Amino acid sequence: MSKTAINRSQGRSVVVSTGGVVASEHPLASQAGAMALAQGGHAVDAAIAANAVMGVVCPMMCGIGGDLFAIVCERDGALHGVNASGWAPARLTPELLESRGGSGMPQSGVHSVTVPGAVSGWSLLLDRFGRLPLARLLEPSITLAENGFPVAEITSEEWHIQEAFLRGDPESARTFLPAGRPLAVGEVFRNPDLAWAYRQIAAGGGEAFYRGDIARRLVEGLNRRGSTMGEADLSEFRAQWAEPVSTTYRGWQVYELPPNGAGIAALMMLNILEAIPAFAGLRHNSGDALHLLIEAKKIAYADLAQYVADPMFSSVPVAAMLSKDYARERASLIDHEKAQDAVRSGSLRHAASVAGEGGDTTYLSAVDRAGNMVSLIQSNFASFGSGIVAEGTGFPLQNRGALFTLDRRHPNVLAPRKRPLHTIIPALMTRDLESFPTRPTNPATPTNPTRIAFGIMGGWNQSQAHAQFVSNVVDHGMNIQAALEAARFTKLSFDGNDVAIERRISAEAQRDLAARGHELQVEGDFCSFMGGGQAVMRRDAVNYGASDPRKDGAAVPEP
Repeated sequence: MSKTAINRSQGRSVVVSTGGVVASEHPLASQAGAMALAQGGHAVDAAIAANAVMGVVCPMMCGIGGDLFAIVCERDGALHGVNASGWAPARLTPELLESRGGSGMPQSGVHSVTVPGAVSGWSLLLDRFGRLPLARLLEPSITLAENGFPVAEITSEEWHIQEAFLRGDPESARTFLPAGRPLAVGEVFRNPDLAWAYRQIAAGGGEAFYRGDIARRLVEGLNRRGSTMGEADLSEFRAQWAEPVSTTYRGWQVYELPPNGAGIAALMMLNILEAIPAFAGLRHNSGDALHLLIEAKKIAYADLAQYVADPMFSSVPVAAMLSKDYARERASLIDHEKAQDAVRSGSLRHAASVAGEGGDTTYLSAVDRAGNMVSLIQSNFASFGSGIVAEGTGFPLQNRGALFTLDRRHPNVLAPRKRPLHTIIPALMTRDLESFPTRPTNPATPTNPTRIAFGIMGGWNQSQAHAQFVSNVVDHGMNIQAALEAARFTKLSFDGNDVAIERRISAEAQRDLAARGHELQVEGDFCSFMGGGQAVMRRDAVNYGASDPRKDGAAVPEP
């Protein structure tokens, strides 16, 4: 026996490679992305190949019936954001829903469906960065959909939870409950309709989805169920480039996408924490540290709920929300000894509530051997989205419209051709002068930039989980695998002192939080409420990958 024991708190090692790395929540998706890299693909090619496979193997989480956001970081550091979130149908209005007896936005069903943006996002990314034909990128997903794949462990659990929901739509039940039930771990699932849809996209790209046979099947299936979706709603939709927004946090630059996404709340949390000098020196996941994180979350989310909406329809005060002066003002509201059960938005308008806690999403990241990186997130919103599968398509349609409000005074009120507030957020963080915690360097000697593409899934969990990940890396010197694995908290509500924590957080910290008025819901060691994340990092021409044990995934290097 060795006299020197190696003890550590992370369950698996970081993947390290001079080639590219793809990290996703399923090994088959990561493998497909790594194969694209080996064939000479750009990181964007790898991300799309992996995303397509995810739509096959985790259909409750994501797929071409949902939306997509991405940040691309080129090898020279140039950043490009993509907002591929779909809009509401032109004939869907608050008045129509209220005339049919609705008092709020439907959380599922036809009137929760917005135009799926994912395929348009693929087209936008590939037109600019792609090196491989789309047909080649879709080969693995088509093969898996047609020939089948064995269902993974966590995926099977999520499938079973949604059995009753899937029975609410005959085509959903036919597609996802073969033999009348969900599939158990290891059972092989086939989806020939989805293989057909992917073949249409492989041959015709976005045209096939938004203006071809897929579009026809979608509109017919939705209209059969009473939807207001029309052909023009699909054919006139286009994904958009978006300039990332950012803040600094203790020497790092952290990037998110602007509204209508919720990433700004992560940046606001970091600004608030930076405005509290003592926070950086607190022990990781101590009661003191967690209290400040939870209270910063409440404050940032109060502003998120009030101000974030589609900027094409209302003026979102992004600069004011990201002001360091504003962060200091908001940080002064935190009582270091007591939890606040209600936090008002800042003096930037009047607050309104945000409905829904959906969080069924896939996040993946990729880096190629040249150093190009992609941070990509794609989602149905709730598990299996709206619960609707249009006949012959093989994929569920998202329920992203559930996040609109019918309150005419609120900037996020439903309107024709408007995009709702979005929970799904990709992120990136960079530092030009880096002393990475596992490798001593001379602080006076410049090194190549360190870049980390990361994301953590889970509805309203995401912004608060991003802030915890960044703090783990920056304040506590964790590598990206340890930063993903570390125990987290999540508060999915916007008011009250309820907060969920993983039981790996010490009993001492739990007692401390309870004494300050936090109402703890203690979950398992690696709880899905906390979201699952992935990350890739590049430093000095070497690539690193990490995958969260809260999902079925893996970080896979380019072969």
